[in-house]
Amino acid sequence: MRFVITGRNIDVTEGLRSAVTEKIGKLERYFTPDTEVIVTLSVEKERQKIEVTIPVKGNIIRSEQVSSDMYVSIDLVEEIIERQLKKYKNKITDKQHARESFSSEYIDNDYDEDDSIKIIRSKRFGIKPMDAEEACIQMELLGHNFYVFRNADTDEVNVVYKRKGNTYGLIEPEF
Repeated sequence: MRFVITGRNIDVTEGLRSAVTEKIGKLERYFTPDTEVIVTLSVEKERQKIEVTIPVKGNIIRSEQVSSDMYVSIDLVEEIIERQLKKYKNKITDKQHARESFSSEYIDNDYDEDDSIKIIRSKRFGIKPMDAEEACIQMELLGHNFYVFRNADTDEVNVVYKRKGNTYGLIEPEF
């Protein structure tokens, strides 16, 4: 595995670098040797945050963890990614082109799918055309974290979502 480690508001010391490569390196048995692992360490006030992104063909495996100690965050993120890999193994490797990103040990092992995804509720609603600002207002009025709408300018289905710091995001389809 190739590690790309960067720091925001933090110097990536040799101790942090070795902790990341040692801990996240445990995941090496799941991937091919040329897999790139993007790690971002950041500090905001008392929050020690690690973000790990592993792009594989057709999928992105990602986790972020926050704690008061960076080493604890590193431990937590490794556990979460390993759990994700085991939980979604069949779904991730079913696509033939994705199989080449993973080690044969990972593909050949069976893991319990005890936490399968269950959709327990479905909603249907009419989508009226509106702009992104109006969609944000509707989202706020409903008290939701996201809102699906038809963009009046592009006639495409878009999603607005609430971000930290009272800001909003817009998701638009790319073809």
